[in-house]
Amino acid sequence: MTQILIHNVRIIDPANGLDLLGELRIKDSKIEAIGEKLDKLPGDEAFDGKGRVLLPGFVDLHVHLREPGFEHKEDIQSGTMAAAAGGFTTVCCMANTHPVNDEAAVTHYILEQSRSKAAVKVWPIGAITVGLKGERLANIGELQEAGCVAISDDGMTVMDSQLMRLAMDYAKGFDLPVITHSVDANLCHGGTMNEGEVSCQMGLKGIPREAEDIIVARDILLSRLTGCRLHVAHVSTAGAVELIRQAKAQGLPVTGEAAPHHFTLTDEACQEYDTNAKMCPPLRTCTDREAVIQGLADGTLDCIATDHAPHAIVDKEVEFDQAAFGILGLETAFALGYRLVLDERLSLEKFILALTAKPLEVLGKTYSGLKPGAPADLCLVDLDAQWVYRTAQSSSKSRNSPFDGWQFVGRVVHTWVEGRQVYAV
Repeated sequence: MTQILIHNVRIIDPANGLDLLGELRIKDSKIEAIGEKLDKLPGDEAFDGKGRVLLPGFVDLHVHLREPGFEHKEDIQSGTMAAAAGGFTTVCCMANTHPVNDEAAVTHYILEQSRSKAAVKVWPIGAITVGLKGERLANIGELQEAGCVAISDDGMTVMDSQLMRLAMDYAKGFDLPVITHSVDANLCHGGTMNEGEVSCQMGLKGIPREAEDIIVARDILLSRLTGCRLHVAHVSTAGAVELIRQAKAQGLPVTGEAAPHHFTLTDEACQEYDTNAKMCPPLRTCTDREAVIQGLADGTLDCIATDHAPHAIVDKEVEFDQAAFGILGLETAFALGYRLVLDERLSLEKFILALTAKPLEVLGKTYSGLKPGAPADLCLVDLDAQWVYRTAQSSSKSRNSPFDGWQFVGRVVHTWVEGRQVYAV
């Protein structure tokens, strides 16, 4: 039996109106009590929080665990260890595996592997179309029944509008959100980075902002037509932020997410042909970065999601235009987001909500957070810790991060999943 009394901590859970200096007791897998001072009970194992901040465990709507099929890049065990190091206690894994998660057998495999290997909770996201080919719908009802929490062809865009409409009709019927990868495949064909001054200087074919804006606009209109919940992944342009803002003002069931790299970096990070700064959608301009930050601050963008996309060295140590899209994200997400708090661009409360309650709201799931009877999914953060991120020390199998060697303030130091400590510095 696990019975831990965490004391000497500041306990914060904005969704439950909680911010106090106090103590929290874990009994077995649940939170038993929270208060300024709890009576010590027989069997309590004391844990000194050293004045740090205790938060609900984070939820990431957008990760690539690569299993099955690409275990040389990442697998469920290594990916969820990286998640635990980042304070995440639940991650949602995208369907672009091999085989694609477009049928119940693959979903069952992911869940079975997760039960035996995962450090944190894993919720699969099923494919919209068979093989992510954009030609024929996957069996959405089968995927929902097998345990998928959403559907997405992330990494590929469903270009056929009629097919996307049908997907949304079915998804609404099964009460699943559709997560869209908003990059017009025709406009971005052959593009490797943001289209603009930097791409011209580098002699690389660009991906215009309009490639994202067009698909976001189309899918918002389809959401209005079908009533389906639409979640726009990895928003990178000022235009997309404004489209989502307008959709929300009209009362449409549309949400959006920001990836830490999009609110931290611009396309100038690509100037040295650093393939670790290559992602899709690409890093944009200062104007776009500012719009994403403002979108988080005013609630247009609901949550922060990492788009953790590990790749092997052979996928990245090639010419820029030949390199794979994607970067690591789980272990640096908290520190990158906390930079916005330190810069007074985002309140601490909104930052925490964007990592905890809001992702569950997007999925239509009940949020428990920090309250008696809730699962003891927690992370302890040191807001004053100064540290350097080193990819060589990452729990991930891959090393493709543009943040290697960055100095950060604010670090996750402990993570618990249902009362079990899964990470400690």
